[in-house]
Amino acid sequence: MSLVAAIIVIAFGLVLVGFAGVAIAKPAVAEGWLMHFASSARAHYTEQVVRVLVGAALVVLSPFMWRSKIFLLLGWVIVVSSAVLLCIPWQWHHRFAQRVLPIVVRHLKLYALGSLAFGMLFLYGVFAGPGGA
Repeated sequence: MSLVAAIIVIAFGLVLVGFAGVAIAKPAVAEGWLMHFASSARAHYTEQVVRVLVGAALVVLSPFMWRSKIFLLLGWVIVVSSAVLLCIPWQWHHRFAQRVLPIVVRHLKLYALGSLAFGMLFLYGVFAGPGGA
């Protein structure tokens, strides 16, 4: 189970780092990808399922990660917030995204920097942890 969790956390960390690279190199591609968030019921539920998987993987893997309590807390925050979003009508998430995404797109380089930082933190957490992957 820990191996599957490690694979999910590492993959998500790499996705965040990759997104940062795309956002810097090809901002239009990153913007197009972001605009799909909560754009339909399918996109909303897919996003939440992925978030639950990542959050659960963090919860499972956290004892083997650097600063395990922080990653445990982060995992639970992701799982609980995703569960809440699964319980609300997807249109609410869509309306929220319509308000927030223009701000994110306007500050895409800053968002990319945050994505890079989180991706690197996830990867560091896995590889620098007591268990090290």
